Formats: sequence, C-alpha cells, structure tokens
Amino acid sequence: MSRSPSREDPLVRLATAWMGGPIGRHALVGVSRWTPLAVAFLVTTALFVIGLIQKAPCHAEGWPRESGIAFSRLCYSDVAYLYRERGFAEGAIAYLDRGDYPPLEYPVLTGVVMQVTAWVTQALSGPDPVRASVLFFDLTVVLLFVCALVTVWALTRIHPHRPYDAMFVAAAPALALAGTINWDLVAVALSTCAILAWARSRPVAAGVLLGLGAATKFYPLLLLGPLLVLALRVGRIRLWAATFLSALAVWLVVNVPFIVLAHDSWLTFWTFNSERQGDFGSVWYVLALAGHPVDNLNAISLALFALACLGIAALGLYAPRRPRLGQLIFLTVAAFLLVNKVYSPQYVLWMLPLVALARPRWRDWSIWQGGEVLYWVAIWLHLAGSMTPPTEGAPDRTYWLAVAVRIAATLVLCAAVVRDILRPAADPVRANDKADDPAGGPFDHAPDAAWVRRLVRLGRPGRAPLEEGVAP
Repeated sequence: MSRSPSREDPLVRLATAWMGGPIGRHALVGVSRWTPLAVAFLVTTALFVIGLIQKAPCHAEGWPRESGIAFSRLCYSDVAYLYRERGFAEGAIAYLDRGDYPPLEYPVLTGVVMQVTAWVTQALSGPDPVRASVLFFDLTVVLLFVCALVTVWALTRIHPHRPYDAMFVAAAPALALAGTINWDLVAVALSTCAILAWARSRPVAAGVLLGLGAATKFYPLLLLGPLLVLALRVGRIRLWAATFLSALAVWLVVNVPFIVLAHDSWLTFWTFNSERQGDFGSVWYVLALAGHPVDNLNAISLALFALACLGIAALGLYAPRRPRLGQLIFLTVAAFLLVNKVYSPQYVLWMLPLVALARPRWRDWSIWQGGEVLYWVAIWLHLAGSMTPPTEGAPDRTYWLAVAVRIAATLVLCAAVVRDILRPAADPVRANDKADDPAGGPFDHAPDAAWVRRLVRLGRPGRAPLEEGVAP
C-alpha cells in the first residue's frame, strides 16, 4: 500500500490544512486516474516548461556571448555555445576530427549524444550557425526532458510504497533552472535506472547502466563504493563483483574505440579536469578570490574525498543497523561535490534523485533547494559582474556568501542522513513501515555477516546488535 505524504510528512500535513488536513485512513486511494506517476509526469512537464520560459531571452537572441545577456538575464546554457565552438557547426565529427576549435572536453558517450543531435540539426537547419545552434538546443531539450521523465519513472519503481517521493525530483526548482544547462540529465537517468535494476536484484543490468553512466559523466562510478560497503556488510561480495565487472566491460566497449582511433581527443576530458584549478562554486575558488589560493589542489581534494569515503565506509560497517543504499550513495556523491575543484550549477541534478532516496522530507529538501537556487542566481550575476561593488577590484563577497550557504545547506542534509543511519527510527523510509531497504535489492532484509555482527557488538558493549526491521 502506498504511503500518503500528507499523513507522514509534517510539512505536507501542514500545507494540506486549508483543504481539510491529511487524507483519512479509510479514504479510497488508487481509484483515480491521477496516479502518482501521472502527477509526477505532469509536474515534471510543468517544471520543464517553466525552465524553457526562463531561457526564452537567450533563445530569442541565439545565445550571443558578446552582449553578456546569457549571464545578466540568468538564461545561460552550454548547449548552443558548444555546437558553435566545438566544430559541430562546421560538420566536424566529435573526437575524430580536429580543427581551429578546442577539442571536446566531455566523456565519449556525451560526445556521441552531441554528435547524433548535431547530425539531426544539420539535416533540418540551414547554413546559419546561430539558427542551427538554437535548433540544436531545442532538440537537446527534448532528449533531456525524456531523461527527466525516465528518472521520475525509475524513482516511483524503486520505492513502490512511496511513489510520491518522485516529486522531490519532479517539483524541484533546480530541475527547471539547471535541467537544460548541460547533458547531466542523461547520466542522472542512467544512474537512477541502475539503482532500480539493483533494487530488482539484477546486478549485471545495474552494472551495464552504471558503465553507460560513467561513459557519460564521471560521477556514476561513485555508486560502486556504497555497493561495495553493503556487499561487505552482508557478506555477498560476488554480487558486487558482477556489477563492477559488467560496468567495467561496458565502459571499455564504449571507450576503447575512441582510445584507439582518437587517443589525444579522448584524453582531453581527463587532462582538462586534472589541470584545472579551483573553479566556480567550490570552496577552493572562494579561497583563491579571497587571496588564499591552495597549492597542490589535486592531491588535497583527492585526499579529502578519500578521507570522507573512509568515514562513510566506517559508518556503513559500524552502524547498529545496515544503512540503506540510497543513504550511502547520497553521502558519497555529496562528499565528492563538497571537496571537488568545481561545482557547476547543473551538478545539483546529480543529487535530486539521491535526496529523494536518502532523506525524503520536504522541510530538509526545501532548505537544500533554497540554498541551491540562491547559488544558481549568484553564479550568473557573479559572471556578469552585476554583483561587483562599485570600487574597482573589490571582492564579490555576496557570491562568497552564496557558496557558503549552498555548502551549509548540503551539510545540513548530510547531517540528517547520518543521524537517520545512527538512529533508524528517525529515517522516514523505515520509521513508518516495516521496510528495510527498498533500493537494496539482494541486500534488502539480508542479515549481517558474522564478522560485522562481532564488529557492531564491540562498538555496542553490553548490547546485542539490532535485528533487521527493529528500530532502536
């Protein structure tokens, strides 16, 4: 039976007071055509339309770089610019052709998506590169919209008793504002479907989807870490190995042809990210703006992330009850984004389905989204120079504050998830049901391995480890 948000979420219960309060226990549920998936699809569509309206000033002008309109009117998108500035407008083939333009700095599957879209654009458009780039944007939006719908659909299937949790993606302001900046929604859809495949105990299919996701963006690889921790906890490492090997095989199938035929172009993504310094949105960028640049940033950022991963792994193994998969994935990706050298505005999309899985509470979600929207506005005004004080060369402290607020909002979510892991009774997914881990697939309701039970017992002297499904 599906859980009703108005019954269990305090903020939703308060919001429904004007219409009579939460749905009654004896109300007829499931007899309407407006299923949770239909509602989520409708809301997703509305948010995408809002996003396109918000991009309309740039769309009408063809995204001109010289006027600064894309930044000052908050309607920037990489899509049209990359069509004109990475050789697509000249008919070049991504990675294979080289010309008087920078090489494509994206993983190969993203480049393939861009290339196919460019071919369709060239078949439908005339010689004007500006008009063609606008059509390229329009076609890309259709693809990204489909990816958003796939993500929402997958979320309704991962937690079948909580289908309305998909609304944490469908109704997110960040979906409207950042959904069409870049191609991140492709990787988001693939990684969310990978979690769904795992939830249905299909580790090889999950690995295939993760391999495709990693060939699109780097971050889906991070999902393998939490899976490994949980596999160790339940003593079923072969399941993780099947996922890892299938992910590696698919990633190689996609990448090896480009490694062989266009090695230097393929390497651009890796060298670009290795050589870049602290960039927009990161704490390192703010420190550099404040006159305190950090040397050896690659090593420091990697070391901090490694320490965070060790802490998350320890939490996953020592917690009195096995954490849910969504909780560990959220913490891992959040840690990566907090210490990474850059935080592009569209990276928030990575987190949308993970927040829905890890901490489905509207109050926490609203605080986090507020911080993300504030940062989204601040980054464009920072780039446009609109927030720079009149004194020449004065620091843009408003932008610094926006970065700090965004980081603080993410840390608040992380703290709530850690608390839920240590106190399962506070976990929204486990508190109101006898659910263990709906996304856990073969790990759902699985007992801990004997060595983990001993480990937990050592950490809780005088108390027996918790049984699955029993809150402390």
